[in-house]
Amino acid sequence: MLASSKKFVMSHKNPLPLRFQSSIGKAITYKTADGKTAGAYELKAKNPTNNYLLVVHEWWGLNDWVKKESEKIYNDLGNVNVIDLDLYDGKVATTQQDAGNFMKSVTDDRAKAIINGAIAYVGPKAHITTIGWCFGGGWSLQTTLLAGKQAEGCVMYYGMPEQDVNKLKTLHCDVLGNFANKDQWINTKVVAKFEADMKTAGKKLTVNQYDADHGFANPSNPVYNSEATKVAYGKTIAFLKGRVK
Repeated sequence: MLASSKKFVMSHKNPLPLRFQSSIGKAITYKTADGKTAGAYELKAKNPTNNYLLVVHEWWGLNDWVKKESEKIYNDLGNVNVIDLDLYDGKVATTQQDAGNFMKSVTDDRAKAIINGAIAYVGPKAHITTIGWCFGGGWSLQTTLLAGKQAEGCVMYYGMPEQDVNKLKTLHCDVLGNFANKDQWINTKVVAKFEADMKTAGKKLTVNQYDADHGFANPSNPVYNSEATKVAYGKTIAFLKGRVK
């Protein structure tokens, strides 16, 4: 819906160039229930563990910033496998127009097939946490809903909340939301409704709101806010550490 708004598309400044090469991350593929395959990026734990963090990219796609941030989280959490999902099926945007088109082309059926394929890939014994930013913030919550009883924790960075209270009632874990007060779309009213809906659903939501704009946590974003990013990241790691088995 948001990708159809020209104002929303144009509000995202093109990202600054960022290059990252990992020595431990690798591309993987797995089967999806729609008869296709999905690509992803995996960081395997140093020691065998059933702890998994599923990461969902921003509206730009699974780019080097997402991989770099995932490796940072991987190192700071320890004892966890990290898998970056790719809801764009290999497409990565560097312009507003491409990002808007890629985001608009994502169908619920395909996105859920990719997510469910990843859940099947990690197996029924996996303890699943999730994180995502922007487009991925909303899909982080959807991934948690799909993970059912395997879900241990969900982190959303300025992502669109689920509007259906009945769906929220099916959550099996706590949610941490990092939101931006200057965000014109995932704004304070949207966040307040999310808080009210989660309360109605009987679920725990911790909201952190920052005097920043949508996309504040990405250094390649011209609206990057280093102080808000530092504080939000610290709270995110503390939240995830408390839920990694």
